[in-house]
Amino acid sequence: MTPEQLAFDRDHIWHPYTSMTQPTPCYSVASTEGVYIKLSTGEKLIDGMSSWWSTIHGYGNPALNEAAHKQIDTMSHVMFGGLTHEPAINLAKRLVEITPIGLEKVFLADSGSVSVEVAIKMAFQYWQSKGLSSKNRLVTIRNGYHGDTFGAMAVCDPVTGMHDIFSDILPQHFFADRPNTSPNAQWQPSDIQSLKDILTEHHQEIAALILEPVVQGAGGMHFYHPEYLAQARKLCDEFNVLLIADEIATGLGRTGKLFACEHAGISPDILCLGKALTGGYMTLAATLTTKEVAETISKGGAGCFMHGPTFMGNPLACAVAVASIDLLVNNDWEQQVKRIETALLKGLSPAKSLDQVADVRVMGAIGVIEMKQPVDSVRIQEQFKAQGIWVRPFGKLVYIMPAYVMQTDVLDKLTAAMVKVVSEH
Repeated sequence: MTPEQLAFDRDHIWHPYTSMTQPTPCYSVASTEGVYIKLSTGEKLIDGMSSWWSTIHGYGNPALNEAAHKQIDTMSHVMFGGLTHEPAINLAKRLVEITPIGLEKVFLADSGSVSVEVAIKMAFQYWQSKGLSSKNRLVTIRNGYHGDTFGAMAVCDPVTGMHDIFSDILPQHFFADRPNTSPNAQWQPSDIQSLKDILTEHHQEIAALILEPVVQGAGGMHFYHPEYLAQARKLCDEFNVLLIADEIATGLGRTGKLFACEHAGISPDILCLGKALTGGYMTLAATLTTKEVAETISKGGAGCFMHGPTFMGNPLACAVAVASIDLLVNNDWEQQVKRIETALLKGLSPAKSLDQVADVRVMGAIGVIEMKQPVDSVRIQEQFKAQGIWVRPFGKLVYIMPAYVMQTDVLDKLTAAMVKVVSEH
């Protein structure tokens, strides 16, 4: 990549969460292969982020490449209004088969944030269709993150969710205290009390509880006890409130279960999927719901669900998603993730003794070093690059979510470099 191209990028292209007047450094990528990112300047970096948690099979997987090539020669896109096609049908069939019981209706959207918007609209339209339009607010738990669109922003944590500057214009919802019991500790019933109090007082105006099951992602990388999820399901049933599980980050094996809801043995009323759905090849999301929710909406005043993205059910994305799910099952994802979990526990444990580290935690293919103070993201990323790894921290959190196919010796290099840099920060 030429200096002129990089200068154009700096002057004209807005990257995620960056300033146009004081942009942070942006490294030029020449290619990707397996679990590596190759920079234009020659460095080959182990990708600890799996491109924001999506490339679970690594880059350039032959099976996914083949699915993409085959589909693009037949039909890359066609509108989904009034038309259907085999890739969408095959994908929906697989999703109904593998997701928690009762989720039988599939809405195919085009990004994780949109799948959350769809879920929220489903919840509101469900209660409108039942003649309970007063149920038009949501409850969630603090330290959550659900996306960057307006409906999603409104249920992100008001402080850690990165959207506090919009607080005066976003819809106002209810925020329960974050559960504090960690997954391996003894369950503390007091964890659920805040949510119970809110539902007791406000259930007549609450349409749904939305949460990230067991693992909260970009709002804090916090892991909590599955019993909270089980108790939340009971409370939703008791107070006539829908349960929305945002599994965009946790779904498809990341936490050691195919879906994080399985840690508690529960099924939500609405489920959001995205990120890893196509193995990181292109954007696609899905919102699944029950027959009860879907039929109630369809029998309501509008007579249909009021949403329809232009690229809904994109055949190319659906075909790759089908191949990715098949690959996940055929590659014994459970053993892959268990192997990664073992390597992460071993590789990150030396960081526990560092004075600057507050906590080290691992679940499935997620490894987190939480610092006592926020890191200098520009400086630390340059240090990571010098060590041959790609890790993108935020705030106090230095974390990795590697591809499931990353071999143990490569994982060991990744975690050792991560601990080395953290020890010097």
